[in-house]
Amino acid sequence: MWKLLVAFIVFAAVALFVLKKSGGDVDMGGEKHDVTGGHSEPAASAPASAASAASH
Repeated sequence: MWKLLVAFIVFAAVALFVLKKSGGDVDMGGEKHDVTGGHSEPAASAPASAASAASH
């Protein structure tokens, strides 16, 4: 049974190492509760820039 636990820990360590070295976006900080969603700024500015481009 202890061999399974050791194998899992080794596999998890290798997987995290490979993900970090390959440039994967690994965030070990836990859950993030961002109300804005992170994508609201570009979406909100796109119609405004299109409207200003149409008025010129």
